[in-house]
Amino acid sequence: MHPIAVIDTETNWADQVMSIGTVIADGTTFRPVAEKYHILPVECAVGGMYYDALFLDTPVKPILCTREAAMKDLSGWLCQQGVTSLFAYNGGFDRSHLPELGCFTWHDIMRLAIYRQHNPKIPACADCYSTGRMKRGYGVESMLRLLSGNDTYRETHNALRDAEDELAIMRLLAQPLRNYPTI
Repeated sequence: MHPIAVIDTETNWADQVMSIGTVIADGTTFRPVAEKYHILPVECAVGGMYYDALFLDTPVKPILCTREAAMKDLSGWLCQQGVTSLFAYNGGFDRSHLPELGCFTWHDIMRLAIYRQHNPKIPACADCYSTGRMKRGYGVESMLRLLSGNDTYRETHNALRDAEDELAIMRLLAQPLRNYPTI
């Protein structure tokens, strides 16, 4: 198994990370093998748009700790699991908010999902540029609805649940890892 990790963050009103969801998956099957969920109480105290989703039921118990402790734990765990590549939807956002994970190679799921040449589920009527890139409607919720055919899917904005959803997008796209652009 070649392990990868999909990571998602939620930020507070001050644009600080208040939670980090991480799913380690098999890089061939895109099936999850391990998960971690960090909540940063000091940053949570500021509040945020998705504050209410922080403590939703998740498959693993959240680890409440400082940012420094979260980064040390997460980095060590990823290295221990043999992960060298991190994937995120709109990965530039998460990467810029987690500079402590700069030693990993980051890839953007969105940059692949929004192109017709990589996503055959983009309908012919979709508003796209001449390059095949969608002009709008390509957030995680819209993309997962498109790929899964589940029009009732709702994004939770819980970092761990969103990381699971982003992994599902990768599984549904069924593209080899080498196709995901490095950021």
